[in-house]
Amino acid sequence: MPQLNPAPWFAILTFSWLVFLVVMPPKVMAHTFPNEPASQNTEKPKTAPWTWPW
Repeated sequence: MPQLNPAPWFAILTFSWLVFLVVMPPKVMAHTFPNEPASQNTEKPKTAPWTWPW
């Protein structure tokens, strides 16, 4: 049963984990968003009480 030979599959597994752990993180961490969030004002807006019409 050649399907159970672990030699090629272990090499593929090892290489894929090597790619995911070494190559991918710098690419993901270098990603920048086109619209960086602007800092919001920290003071609370002044709200007036709502006068109900009834």
